[in-house]
Amino acid sequence: MAITPVAVEFGMGTDLQGGDHTKAAIRALKDALWHNSLNMADAFGFPRDAMIVHVKVGVARPDAVDKAAIAAVLPYGTATVEVVEGGLDVPGEDGSKFTVIANVAATVSFDMEAAI
Repeated sequence: MAITPVAVEFGMGTDLQGGDHTKAAIRALKDALWHNSLNMADAFGFPRDAMIVHVKVGVARPDAVDKAAIAAVLPYGTATVEVVEGGLDVPGEDGSKFTVIANVAATVSFDMEAAI
């Protein structure tokens, strides 16, 4: 059996005034997941808990993201969360606050045999 990716979803999220990188990342993951209804588990005959979901988050301050909070958003499957430098921190006019922009790529895979 081999880990086989079957879908990739992309999302963007923001925290407009709080400067919270985890909150922006959670919103990005929800943006990626909640805008569609993929029936991959059913289509391949797997239980939903068989999904292997790799979440890659891009934010300006990767060390400021709570990976467990990101993984907790996923309703099914086994999650891995990778946080890399990306996204944007946009300072406000007076410099006292900033907007965080996060990007997410969520890849759904299954451990499955190749059909030959």
